[in-house]
Amino acid sequence: MSPFLFWLFASLTLIFGAAVVLNPNPVASALSLVASFLGLSALFMSLDAFFIGIIQVLVYAGAVMVLFLFIIMLLDLRAEERRRINWLAAAGGFGVAVILLVQICVVIVHFQAAKQTFPPLARPTSADVWNIGQLLFMNYNLPFQVIGVLVLVATVGVVLLSRREPR
Repeated sequence: MSPFLFWLFASLTLIFGAAVVLNPNPVASALSLVASFLGLSALFMSLDAFFIGIIQVLVYAGAVMVLFLFIIMLLDLRAEERRRINWLAAAGGFGVAVILLVQICVVIVHFQAAKQTFPPLARPTSADVWNIGQLLFMNYNLPFQVIGVLVLVATVGVVLLSRREPR
């Protein structure tokens, strides 16, 4: 992947990730999360991790976000009211973010392996997707089914909680 495309998808992922947090409208925030997932999927595709990229689109940007949007719209959430900004807390958070950024830069500068180019990965001789499917449905079948039931129960619970009482 060209560096231009990497920086494009990375910046789109970060911009839409920030929009998830900063947007007061929950529906627009959820749609920003979908766009962030799509940018992340493009980054995975550029690393030749095609299975993870497709799963990112199908599972997260597809199924999970449709469920989130369904629940948000079913609960009829309004835009969050604007609150006064606590400037002391905002300055403290900004200070911690700057300290973290400086620490990351110091580690990267002193980490010798970060200055070398990564060697190309060898092509696998077996099918990765088949191995993941075997592992998921043989060894982890019960947790997989429990998560599916948990998501179903959560959806039914939201429907029951948001049901309007007849007048």
